[in-house]
Amino acid sequence: MAKGKQFGGFGGGGNMQQLMRQAQKMQEDLARAQEELDQKEYEASSGGGMVSCRVSGKRELLSLSIKPEAVDPDDVEMLEDMVMAAVNEALRLGEETREKTMAALAPGGMGGLL
Repeated sequence: MAKGKQFGGFGGGGNMQQLMRQAQKMQEDLARAQEELDQKEYEASSGGGMVSCRVSGKRELLSLSIKPEAVDPDDVEMLEDMVMAAVNEALRLGEETREKTMAALAPGGMGGLL
C-alpha cells in the first residue's frame, strides 16, 4: 500500500474524522426530530364536524368525538365511514409532517431512505 493512501483514497485521518463528526451530528439531529415529531398531535374531522379525532405523532388515537346527531341506529355504516375518514386524515397529516421534516434533515438523495 502506498504511503498516504488509506481507506480507498481518503488520505489522512482529518477528512475521515470530519465525516464521522458530520454523521454523528446528523444522527443526533434525526433523533431530536423524531422525538419532536412523536410529541406532536394532529386533528381531523369528517361529516362536517360530526366526527373528530386527535392522533399523536406516534400514530396513536388520543381522542375520538362523535356528536349525538351523527348516531343513527339505522345507518351505522355511515358513522363507521366518518370515523374511519377522520382517523385516516389525522394519520395522513402526521405522516406528511414526518416525511417533510425527515427529508429536510437528510443529505441530498437520502430522503427516500428515511
